[in-house]
Amino acid sequence: MDPRTNLSLDRAAVSRRLLLQGAGGAFALAAMGLARTAAAEEAKPAAAEQPKSEGTPLKGRIKQSVSRWCFSKIKDDDFYPALVKIGLKGVDLVGPNQFETLKKYGLVATMVNAGGIAKGFNRKENHEALIAGLQKAIEAAAANGYPNVICFSGNREGMADDVGAANCVEGLKKIAPFAEEKKVTICLELLNKNNHKDYMADNTMWAVDVCKKVGSPRLKLLYDIYHMAIMGDKPEEVIPKVIDYIGHFHTGGVPGRNEIDETQTLNYTAIMKVIAATKYDGWVAHEFLPKKDPLTSLAQAVRICDV
Repeated sequence: MDPRTNLSLDRAAVSRRLLLQGAGGAFALAAMGLARTAAAEEAKPAAAEQPKSEGTPLKGRIKQSVSRWCFSKIKDDDFYPALVKIGLKGVDLVGPNQFETLKKYGLVATMVNAGGIAKGFNRKENHEALIAGLQKAIEAAAANGYPNVICFSGNREGMADDVGAANCVEGLKKIAPFAEEKKVTICLELLNKNNHKDYMADNTMWAVDVCKKVGSPRLKLLYDIYHMAIMGDKPEEVIPKVIDYIGHFHTGGVPGRNEIDETQTLNYTAIMKVIAATKYDGWVAHEFLPKKDPLTSLAQAVRICDV
């Protein structure tokens, strides 16, 4: 079964279908004076842009976690110790049934499951059930000291975006005070229209406007870098402008949602530097589907994002 048990089957179908599918060398410095040394150093590739070797301690400016479902073929007893060794501190998109296992390995649930993608807050008839589900998820997260729970806009199904936004605001205003009381952040996820063809929250500014109108410090966005880059965002430019409304990040290579290395188009080292410069103190969770050895790719992703 899909580890993201509480998420709708539309996302699972797309993602599972996809699933079935050292620093540069040092320059030799000749003893020919400071001028030649300086010239050699100027030509040397910037060390910060190169993935660090496995033995190098992490800086930790970016708090990193990983979405469990992307590595679902690896058993817990193999996966979680590997995360600790890699230097990861948390796991995304898990439910209360997994909390004790995470605690065994000293890991945090960085995003707790709640609700589903297709039936979201853009329809008033969904509000009662969604609020009840979010309340349970928030209580579970708060009881264990976990920071975030997820929510979704829902699919359009012919609804105008402004109507859907108003309905989202109405519903989320009802649960926001409870999240504030429990000190847990509700994160509205942004998704692209290619993988989720009818999903309403496929535009960053649409979702930012919902957050503004709800007006709660405990409603923010789950900004999935992969999804929003597919939708045309330039992450290095957009993120600083909306960082006050972002509560969580996901990574993924563009265009294939695979490794975030040089095989894809986004420069994640540069993106993480932009995020770090904003003083963002939330989590960045890796949510890519590895084509190579999964744990090797994950370790590389952690090093790429450790800026």
